[in-house]
Amino acid sequence: MKVLIADDDQISRMITKAAVEQSGHECIVAVDGDSAWQLYQDHSPEAVVTDLMMPGLNGLDLCRAIREAEEDTYTYIILVTSHGSRKDVLAGMEAGADDYVTKPLDPFSLHIRLLAAQRITSLHADLARYRSALTEQARTDPLTKLNNRLKLTEDLGQLRSREDHDYCLAMVDVDNFKSYNDIYGHQAGDAALVAIATTLAREVRKADAVYRFGGEEFLLVLRDESVLGARTVMERVRSAVHDLRIEHSGDPDGVLTISAGVSAFTDGHRAGTEQLLREADLALYAAKASGRNRVTLASALRSE
Repeated sequence: MKVLIADDDQISRMITKAAVEQSGHECIVAVDGDSAWQLYQDHSPEAVVTDLMMPGLNGLDLCRAIREAEEDTYTYIILVTSHGSRKDVLAGMEAGADDYVTKPLDPFSLHIRLLAAQRITSLHADLARYRSALTEQARTDPLTKLNNRLKLTEDLGQLRSREDHDYCLAMVDVDNFKSYNDIYGHQAGDAALVAIATTLAREVRKADAVYRFGGEEFLLVLRDESVLGARTVMERVRSAVHDLRIEHSGDPDGVLTISAGVSAFTDGHRAGTEQLLREADLALYAAKASGRNRVTLASALRSE
């Protein structure tokens, strides 16, 4: 465990450092509250042993600063007081300290508190990992492992706040997929969706994003992309799916194909995301109506 010691008294620092290291922990030492705060930000220690009275930030101020800065981590704070008065202890706990020891420091007392610190910070680290995993799971489609509608909603919200950046939305649908399921079964259908999802993700840039929109529909967000650039991308994607050669006897092409409709957020067309989604969906419908296995631009429909 990494432990930050903050104390302006040299002898106290030496005693505390020796006790911490004897307990088997790594030590970082600060000579006042301001340097302690800087070292905390630089090294993110799991535990802090801080004197109450110091130049710069005092122990209470340091406690408050640490608690305000914490997000998914937790720092165990042990306050060192000269007399252990009830007033000092209460003030420390209210400021965010977890425990306290009194001067002169008893190494055994500190060792016991560091054991508790290690247990508590380990539990918080486990909880943070579980929260992160659950957050990712809630935003991931279980079949294709693509982003899902919840993640899409969040990402589109971020795009709305960047009105000076162009982007395109591409709504993609697997052609004649219902008949594919009827002929080959849902297990084969799931495998086909996974293969197509993998292809979509592979054919776009890392800056772009692919989402499972629902059923056999996908949505691609192409960042900082022009309309013509988006069409080029989607033609490449369409061709890559065709080249998978997933047999489909119920399709005129004999293989699974996709159709796509593209809308764009560009100069002269700063539409809201809901309108862009509708435009991409209408363009997709036009692609389907005109023969499938093709890409249609929403801007072309508006100009008709």
